[in-house]
Amino acid sequence: MKMLRALLLCLSLVFFLAFQIVVSEIQLGSKLVVGENTLWVSNNGDFALGFFNPPGLLNRFSIGIWFNSNSIPYDQRKVVWVAGAGVVVSDNSSYFELTRNGELVLFDSLLGVPVWNSKTNRFSVSSALLRDDGNLVLLKDREEIVWQSFGTPTDTLLPNQKFPAFEMLRAASENSRSSYYSLHLEDSGRLELRWESNITFWSSGNEVVKKKKKKKKNIGAVLTSEGALFLEDQDLMRPVWSVFGEDHNDTVKFRFLRLDRDGNLRMYSWNEDSRIWKPVWQAVENQCRVFATCGSQVCSFNSSGYTECNCPFNAFVSVSDPKCLVPYQKPGCKSGFNMVKFKNLELYGIYPANDSVISQISSQRCKKLCLENSACTAVTYTNDGEPQCRMKLTRYISGYSDPSLSSISYVKTCLDPIAVDPNNVSKESPVTVTKSHSICIPCLVGATSTTLVLFLGFQLGIVVYIYRRKKKLAKKKAERFSKATNPKGVMIFSVDEIKAMTDNFDNNIGPQIFKGVMPENELVAVKEVEATLTEERKFRSSASKIGTMHHKNLANLEGYCCELGRRFLVYEYAKNGSILDHIVDPLRSKKLTWRIRTDTCLSVAKALCYLHMECREFVSHGNLNCGNILLGEDLEAKLTEYGFGLCAADKDVEDFGKTVLALITGRYEPEGVVSEWVYREWIGGRKETVVDKGLEGCFDVEELERVLRISFWCVQTDERLRPSMGEVVKVLEGTLSVDPPPPPFACARSSPTNSSESSQSLYEP
Repeated sequence: MKMLRALLLCLSLVFFLAFQIVVSEIQLGSKLVVGENTLWVSNNGDFALGFFNPPGLLNRFSIGIWFNSNSIPYDQRKVVWVAGAGVVVSDNSSYFELTRNGELVLFDSLLGVPVWNSKTNRFSVSSALLRDDGNLVLLKDREEIVWQSFGTPTDTLLPNQKFPAFEMLRAASENSRSSYYSLHLEDSGRLELRWESNITFWSSGNEVVKKKKKKKKNIGAVLTSEGALFLEDQDLMRPVWSVFGEDHNDTVKFRFLRLDRDGNLRMYSWNEDSRIWKPVWQAVENQCRVFATCGSQVCSFNSSGYTECNCPFNAFVSVSDPKCLVPYQKPGCKSGFNMVKFKNLELYGIYPANDSVISQISSQRCKKLCLENSACTAVTYTNDGEPQCRMKLTRYISGYSDPSLSSISYVKTCLDPIAVDPNNVSKESPVTVTKSHSICIPCLVGATSTTLVLFLGFQLGIVVYIYRRKKKLAKKKAERFSKATNPKGVMIFSVDEIKAMTDNFDNNIGPQIFKGVMPENELVAVKEVEATLTEERKFRSSASKIGTMHHKNLANLEGYCCELGRRFLVYEYAKNGSILDHIVDPLRSKKLTWRIRTDTCLSVAKALCYLHMECREFVSHGNLNCGNILLGEDLEAKLTEYGFGLCAADKDVEDFGKTVLALITGRYEPEGVVSEWVYREWIGGRKETVVDKGLEGCFDVEELERVLRISFWCVQTDERLRPSMGEVVKVLEGTLSVDPPPPPFACARSSPTNSSESSQSLYEP
């Protein structure tokens, strides 16, 4: 797979290097178009910026910077920076432009919207330059740097690129979704490798900085051109931690530091003799010690010294599980449990990653505790001077197997019959019972009673069997219908699968929204919707149609469940929950800066515009509110539950206006209350008073006026006065001015002859 990805990247770079433009300075208005095969190249020719095909994404293009030296073969020209950390466009006429107002913009022509921009239109940018060190910079008066690609790293650091505190590198992922692995630099002066942002599995450590807690340290990391990685106290101008590549101080022209897809941080040097990139240092020496490097499988080393992932649990189930989940399920076992012993194996839970630790205990007691705990799925026992029993309460388990490990793991399995039982090496001899010929009156009474009980039990069993069979037939019927109407890419789940995915709805992340885990450890958000709101056939039809829709501000629908009177929607995971969660929580609301709030308004407007105007047929949302706007890793808005409500466009516009007002004010109250209060304050010249107090006055007054005006137009009682979502987008972008609105609630629905407001214009001439 690695060779295939390299070949694909090589072919894509060869294609785009067919026509090369070398420019020392990039003027305002300069543009790169996907289909024109042009590049912006550094003056020394060592780096180039242009479009390329990310591995595994056919007919998708990202804009990025890569090594471009003639001494490096095309298949070795590594990408070192990607705009938007992997944002893609999908049309030959899509482009990347340095606009006249000084912004770098990546525009998707198929969607008709910009999908990324540098947000530098207020900095008086005069030109851009791709420097000889690989840094793309925007310049004011042709000398002052106001923005640089070195300031927004993706997964790579180049020599002399500063990596300040609170910055982050995120590894590229296999499936174009956000990777689980990230590198952080804490203010304490520690570099940390994390999995899912909360599990730290490697750190640089730095006692000098950690001890001085009272004074805030100005800490930064840098890769030197000589092949060293330093953590520097920039106040004292000295390193506080350092590591060196094995070729440190050797004559090497090209180097880089990258957080790789497997979760390890490595330093690479270009070897002129072998013409390959050679890893000269890595953070975690033993790759199997990288947290969840094999997902929910077990990591080990083969005879050649390379890591491999395998699933030892599949030997104890009748059908191999591609997810490699621990075989034990609480409700599934009817015949009791068994503990299977694995020597030299260390296991740990990953969803959730919260093993229970019991100290000073024997291995037998450890095993017994798991057998007695209905939630326990496996345990690992270690005794390296201090006996410990680590209990796992999840089926999602990763691990490391090696002969050098002294740890022993026990995995709980079910004793229900399977086709082949590798544990069943012998069977116990039947017990011989000696029969008595004497008549036993108590025995006769007991036998009579037993017969009666058995008869009643048999009758009850028949009733239960008939009930279960009907239920099973209904379920199969639903599954047959699902398979018949399911388009490629949208998965159909059973209620049992939804329960397993969400650990029986254990992790609530929003109103009726639960965190779940799909195959290959892909995180998802599972939303339960009211079954009575949509008829089953319409629900299935809508879900299948929605699965084909793609927009960066629509949460992708991965699958759905429509079974046994319940409805679930399975969306791509948005780590930060919903807007509503933040509004009602004073602590979480502090994350919603003014910029995040206005960006959310614009993002939701673009998503609705896409549904209304850019799909093959009109699609409404029908139930827009703060509860179904989720926030992703970088607090970007993701709209859910779209496409299931049947309503006219103006209803979505009205709901959008109310949602915007709730977001700006930080108030989520009953119908119309917030809107009327905000309008009264605005018309009275007191618009600043409506802004959420949590912002502490940090907002743009001009933007506030624009947002309030368009919101009041959206909530007009007379729906004929409401704008389209396309017009809303232009107003929020600042490309279309907007008139002061009439009173939204005094304008009754009447004929045009009786309403002077009906002829009012939304826009200023």
